[in-house]
Formats: sequence, C-alpha cells, structure tokens
Amino acid sequence: MSTDFGENRGTYGPGEMPAEYEQSEAVEEYKSTRQRLVEGVLRDKLALFGAIVIVLFVLTAALAPVIAPYGEEETFGFMKEPGSSSQADVDGDGQVEQVFHPLGTDSFGHDILTRLIYGARVSLLVALATLALAFTLGTAIGILAGYHGGWIDSLLMRYVDFQWAFPELILGVAIIALSGGLGVVNVVIAIGIAYIDDFARLIRGEVLSIREEEYIMAAQTVGMSDRRIMIKEILPNAVAPLIVQATLMIPLAILAEAGLSFLGLGVKPTTPTWGLLLSDGRQFISEAWWISVMPGLAIMLTVLAFNMFGDGLRDAFDIDEGEVEAR
Repeated sequence: MSTDFGENRGTYGPGEMPAEYEQSEAVEEYKSTRQRLVEGVLRDKLALFGAIVIVLFVLTAALAPVIAPYGEEETFGFMKEPGSSSQADVDGDGQVEQVFHPLGTDSFGHDILTRLIYGARVSLLVALATLALAFTLGTAIGILAGYHGGWIDSLLMRYVDFQWAFPELILGVAIIALSGGLGVVNVVIAIGIAYIDDFARLIRGEVLSIREEEYIMAAQTVGMSDRRIMIKEILPNAVAPLIVQATLMIPLAILAEAGLSFLGLGVKPTTPTWGLLLSDGRQFISEAWWISVMPGLAIMLTVLAFNMFGDGLRDAFDIDEGEVEAR
C-alpha cells in the first residue's frame, strides 16, 4: 500500500478520503480492555456461564439479610434431612409454625441454606480483600524489580523465590500463628501475603518487556520521573494479564479461607463460613452427609465459575493479540 495517503491526508475534504486508507486505519485500531472483556465473555459460553454464577454469588452475598429464609443464628431441629420441616416460632409472635429446610439443618440446628447464604458474604469479603492486598504488594514488587533491575531486582526477586518455595496454605498457617489470633483480618493478611509472589513474578515479566518499548525511552528522554513512568505508562499496558490473574486468584482465596477455617485456623467459630460448615459436618458424615456436602458443592460451583471466567478472559486477550499480529 502506498504511503502517499498519509502524506497528503490534509488535501482531502470530508468524505473524500480514499477507501483504502480508511480501511487500513480501521484495521489498525486497538480494542479497549473493556471491549476485550465483553467480547471474550460473550464468545465463550463457559465463560458466560461462569460470569452468571459470579454475578449470582455477588448478589447473594450482598443481599444475604434480604434473601436468607431465616436469621443466621436461628436454630431448629438438629440434623434435619434436606427437604424436611420442623416446628418453630420464626416470627416471634408466640405462634409455632412449620418451617421448611430445603438443604436440611446442621448439628447445631441452623438452617444450612441460611448459613450458606451468610457464608457467601464472608467468602466474598475475604476474597476481595485478599486480592486487593496481594495485587497491591505483588504489583509494586514486580514493577520495581522489573523496571530498575540490578541489585533491586535481585533483592526483591530472591524474596519472591523464597516465598515461592512454601505452599500457600502452610505459609498462611504460619502467618496466622505469628499474628496470634483468629478473625477475618488475620485471615486476609495471611492469604494476601501468601499470594504476593504470583502477582510479583507475573508483572515483572511484563515490565521487562514493556520497558524496552520506544514510548518508555521517549518518556525517559523528556525527563519524566521513574514513578510516573511506572504508574502512567507501564502499569496500564500490563493490566491485561493482571486482570486474568486476579480472576484466577479469587477462587484460590476462597479455597484458602475454607481450608484454614476447616483446620480451625480461620475466622471465629461463631462466624458462618463454608469452611466451618465443612469442618462441623465431618464428624457426622455417616449420619448427616448433607452438612458437609452442601457447602462443598457451593465451594466447588463458585471456584469452577471463577476458573471458567478467568480462562475465558485469558483466551479473549490471547485471541485479540493474535488478531493484531495477523493484521
């Protein structure tokens, strides 16, 4: 294609631009990150299914007090089977009425469906807070190491390698032991620190590639500060893999919280979580299987949905980059 169109573009009036030039200009347009996300999810049915489940999960957590059939601390008959009923004064009007338990009750008489709905709030809170902590610290370490290189890179990445050698759950247990107590805050800190290395290694690899681009060299030439280059130039161009990593880390955080709670090292025993339901039901697995199976299914479905959604986003970014290279 001749480049005369670019040199003489100003000589053409409205509507007089050659079609060949307009077409080539349209082909070279880059899709925004939002467009990639939307098109990727709509293209992949499994990713769309995962997105729907995630939306339902978030709505369930946000509207738990509204949609839960009973209060989180209300008790009924002990270890009622799924689909059974019991007698209780739910309204507090002194009249005993029949209440339905679609998923049964646990060993304390709590309605399992109600506990699952309220447990979703804790799982979502822990997942998002953990993601924010790991994303912030891990991204900062990765950008600093990749951009500056030298002894800064060696020092930071040796720490990351040291942390990489420990399984996340074991590291989380150690951090909770050092913090000296149970609770949501300690769980978030433990899991968040345990997953810093994932973001650090990922963003460092991206920065090593991006820092060699011409626009980074131009920014350095005009005297832009290193801090502004890292925040304004490098980070926005490395956001795609970070988004994918974030969606894949949320289910890991949910599993980690459930694992710590199952071991008795997570939140306080009075807090309704899926992990505690699993732990409470293990000693009754032969006579009340539903106490452990129901929260286990909830965890499995949520983790599967996030993994499907994350895989769809990763494929969407890969496809889009492949199309740009082909063009």
